[in-house]
Parts: sequence; structure tokens; C-alpha cells
Amino acid sequence: MGCTDRAPLGRGTGRTVSGVDNRAEVRDFLTTRRAKITPERAGIPAGGQRRVKGLRRSEVAALAGMSVEYYAKLERGALAGVSAGVLDAIARALQLDEAERAHLVSLAHEANGSNAILRPARRARQWTLRPSLRWSLDAITSPAILVNNRQDMLAANHLGRAMYSDAYADPSGVPNFARFTFLDSAAHRFYPDWSLAADMTVANIRTAAGKDPHDKGVHDLVGELSTRSDEFRRRWGSHNVRTHATGTKYFHHHVAGDLTLAWESLDLRAEPGLTLTVYTAEPGSPTEEALGLLASWALTDQALR
Repeated sequence: MGCTDRAPLGRGTGRTVSGVDNRAEVRDFLTTRRAKITPERAGIPAGGQRRVKGLRRSEVAALAGMSVEYYAKLERGALAGVSAGVLDAIARALQLDEAERAHLVSLAHEANGSNAILRPARRARQWTLRPSLRWSLDAITSPAILVNNRQDMLAANHLGRAMYSDAYADPSGVPNFARFTFLDSAAHRFYPDWSLAADMTVANIRTAAGKDPHDKGVHDLVGELSTRSDEFRRRWGSHNVRTHATGTKYFHHHVAGDLTLAWESLDLRAEPGLTLTVYTAEPGSPTEEALGLLASWALTDQALR
């Protein structure tokens, strides 16, 4: 069986010829969000023994100010034509965060067919790095990488390549963070909190799938990893999403040692779907000194040239 059929983006039979079954995606997303909210967190009485994890449909409907029949219809996947006000009511009832709200809106737009106009036009030719973008990357003095929605590391400056030398060690093709995280044993050393890194990676891919459920590259990647990694498959079923914007990450580099790096991710207006991430160390910190060691090593290591 080919990898495009191994693991759909939905529960198990959600794939269609053109992409995914949007109704299955909606159902699974809303069901998993409802299961995460306890009655106590929602501010309602627990009501004795409960047969469901989290809230009942009737409780979500009451919190959202709609009939249980209407909410049950929505949770079965019928989001086509739903107003922004209804989506907001559901988001409030389920206490969705910013990334989850955006994902719900993407699912609703997909149900309406309006997502198509929002997607960047697909290019038949293979993507290539523009010289000016290459120069911009090289002008950044801290580690910087360029990543697409499928978590392919399309380009990096010299220090970024040195930092992610473990991911570049596989000569088979473009480094992919998801494959590295779940299929390469070096990832467990590189990420001191591997479980958190794995959660974030899967949530990034799930978010990308919500924005463009017809991306064949995402389908193929999910199918491959669902077949080859139980850890990935379990996390994929959680339907978690996230906004990849800023924060602090921890790494253990095999030469530079422990790194604590702040990071900022920037969407490129000229390259829809691509993200530039720049890592920086706190001035005067041990990590700043470690980046100096990393830069020296990068200048002498032939594999990084």
C-alpha cells in the first residue's frame, strides 16, 4: 500500500480523492476539544458519575447558547454555512486557544469552499532559493532556517546548518523536522525534552493540514510517519494544533553542548507558506559563548561546507 493511503489526515477513513473528508476532520477536532474540558473547568456541576470524558454535547450546547440538536449536527461535521457568531460561541464554550480558534475557522472555510481562494497558488516547478533570500539568510549572524508547512528545512545560514547538523546528516534529501524527530535516534539527544518537541512538531503539521487539507506533501508525510512511528500516530490522533511564532527552545548539540535559545518565526510575504526562524542567545549567557564555539566548529567542519 502506498504511503498516500497509509494514514489519512482524519480518523481512519477520512481521505477523499481531492484531500480529506472535512466532516470527519471537524468531528474529530470538536470531539477531542470537548473531551479536554472538565465540568469544573467549564464552571458547571459535575452531576455524579459520567460516561463521557470531558463535557457532554448538551453541556457544550448550553454553554454556546444553542440547542443540543444543532450542536450535535455541527459536531458531526456540518460546518458549511455556519456564521462567525456560531463559531465564536463554540470556541468560547470549548475554551479554544488562538491556534485552535484559527483551526476551527479554517475547517469552516473548507466546508464552505472558501479556503481555496485563500491558499497560495500551487507551483508546478520545484521551489528554488532566490539569490536575494540566500543573501538575507547569510547576513543573519545567529542561526536562521527556512521551513515550509511540511516541516522541510529548505535552507539555512551557515550557523543554522551547524546547529542542525544532526538533521543534515541524512544525505537522502532535504532535512525534514518530522522525520528527524520521529525516525532518527539522534533527535532524542538533540532535544532534551523530546516529548515536547514531538508534540510541537505534530501540532505544526496538523495546523498546516487545516490550512490546506489538499496538500499532497502533507498527506504523504503523515502517511509515512503514521506507518513508521507509533509515537507519531498516537500524537496525530490528538488533533492538537499550535501557532508557531515565538518562544524559547532547548537543545543539546553534540559539539556546542546545551543551548537555550529564544526564537522568532516570520512569515515571508514573497514566499507564502514559508517561515523564517531566527534563534538568538541572551547576551552574556553560556549559550552565547556556546554559539561562538559552534561558529568556530562550523568554519572547520568540511561536512557543513
